[in-house]
Amino acid sequence: MQTDAFAALLTPAGQEVLARAAEADTTENGILAAASALRGRYPAELVGAALTQTRLRARAAAKFGPDAARMYFTPHGLEQSTRTAVAAYRAARFTGPVLELCCGIGADLLHRARAGVPGDGVDVDPLTVAVAQANLAAFDVGGTASARLGDALDQDPSRYTEVFADPGRRTSRGRVFDPKSYEPPLDRLLALAAKAPGACVKVAPGIPYEAIPEDASTEWISEDGDVKEAALWLGRLAQGPSRKATLLKRGEVHSLEPDEKTSVPPVREWGAYLYEPDGAVIRAHLVGEAAALVDGGLADPRIAYITSDSLIPTPYAAAYEIHEVLPFSVKRLKAALRAHDVGALTLKKRGFAADLDRLRRDLRPSGTRPGTVVLTRVGDAPVALVCAPASGPGHKSAVQDPANNGAR
Repeated sequence: MQTDAFAALLTPAGQEVLARAAEADTTENGILAAASALRGRYPAELVGAALTQTRLRARAAAKFGPDAARMYFTPHGLEQSTRTAVAAYRAARFTGPVLELCCGIGADLLHRARAGVPGDGVDVDPLTVAVAQANLAAFDVGGTASARLGDALDQDPSRYTEVFADPGRRTSRGRVFDPKSYEPPLDRLLALAAKAPGACVKVAPGIPYEAIPEDASTEWISEDGDVKEAALWLGRLAQGPSRKATLLKRGEVHSLEPDEKTSVPPVREWGAYLYEPDGAVIRAHLVGEAAALVDGGLADPRIAYITSDSLIPTPYAAAYEIHEVLPFSVKRLKAALRAHDVGALTLKKRGFAADLDRLRRDLRPSGTRPGTVVLTRVGDAPVALVCAPASGPGHKSAVQDPANNGAR
């Protein structure tokens, strides 16, 4: 989408086409028919922009909920933007005025403005700036916040109380993992942000620890069990511990902080229960603190699986009842699944080299009950745990990335 086409979408005629597109079938099966019908009444370029925006709004509903139907997006801007729950949570930390560098489509800018925090956003891409301006106007907060065209590194934060920055972490080839390859590079952005009394820089949750400034307070944030991002809080905003995990779950906020007394968990035999820590807890190196909350320890000190004989509700880990622990082999595991009547199988692994799709085909479970197999190791010995989500009060299984092999 070009800037001119997007500008046309904001006119009364463009809004009419957008309303018609919202009523059409824009799925893969219906998009061609919808486009053909609309082009019979409206200019082709305007129809293309409206259909693109409608499909982006449908995708954005997972991030922004009902707000998505009023917002505007670009494909890259949607991918990079902050989810509503995270942006609203973070907005409460700012007082303003805030200079936002790399504001993108304005999701954070919008949520701060809706919270009454004034600020200005800057982005280097003209279309992205136009989309951010449209989002501020859509929620009638243009008097509180604004977006303008500019290079992040050319800005002067001296007249602002705080800086927020969200550098680009994607290219046409995919995600960028090296902070020096962020756009702009993280070190240059941190130097600029440090000129304000307080700052926050959004980074990828997998940021190397050596890239984190010593004076930063780093917060890893997950929403409903899925790690979304990390935030480097600097200056007067760097209040609290050097690191913490924040979990946003069903409208509630849970924060776990370091505790020297429990930071090194005990090593013990497998107990009655296995706890799978939230990814934010693992990233923040707070597995020991989470283990202490459930009277647990680690079967292997290098693997972030907690085990305990107690079933204790906690937001920081998903709990599973351990039915059987056995040395790993496909033959043994197949027999165990038959014995436990497992059919619908969930496979998880950490510290275990295995192709889960191939293993699932080899196991071919045919029972009548759902079950979970956790593949891990103790020392050099691979083990398999046949489990089921714990059914005690306060326990609900969290969806975790089965390929996440991170250790504490």
